[in-house]
Amino acid sequence: MSDPMEIQQAALLLRAAQHALNDELRAYPGPVSGCDAQYTHLLATRTRVREALAALEADVFIATPRTLQVGSGVESR
Repeated sequence: MSDPMEIQQAALLLRAAQHALNDELRAYPGPVSGCDAQYTHLLATRTRVREALAALEADVFIATPRTLQVGSGVESR
């Protein structure tokens, strides 16, 4: 099953953002001190983008009834 167009577009934009963040971090002047707020923000943003991509690409579990006959009740364990 293919993803809806909106999810594909979101993943494409997130990959572009991830690439841009990686380039910016790679070009960031060093050495970086532990209190460099801009560098820390870039790292946090890169993590958020990576997690958003993982969430889009992950399989989602949707519980379905164990008994699929009408009137037999629904059990979802």
